[in-house]
Amino acid sequence: MWMTILGFLGGPVIKGLIDAYQAKLAAGNTDHRIAADLAAGEIAAQVSETNAIIAYRTAEIGHWYEPDKLIGYCVVLYFAKLLVWDKVLGLGTTDPLAGFASTTANLVISFYFAKRGFENVARIMRR
Repeated sequence: MWMTILGFLGGPVIKGLIDAYQAKLAAGNTDHRIAADLAAGEIAAQVSETNAIIAYRTAEIGHWYEPDKLIGYCVVLYFAKLLVWDKVLGLGTTDPLAGFASTTANLVISFYFAKRGFENVARIMRR
């Protein structure tokens, strides 16, 4: 009964820990006991790594009102109005961006599309 409840609540990680512990208890000789200890250590390391990845992703997300995201929302609204309202639906006209506004919009779009690529290249070079 406990295995069913813990298997349902904890998923495969908890079930793996319980199986590893049961294998450790059932191990008759030193080789089996060492293998069971290694398996339990590997599962604990996987759980720790998963928790670290989740904490990193949570810290990386930030807030919706950060300055780089706010200017991104403005550019998205402009281009959404330009493409959907003006071009697709044909319900209006929008003056084209010029000068500083055009440069800023292009930089914002480049930042959002190129950021992940630069992060991947930096991660590969750091190895």
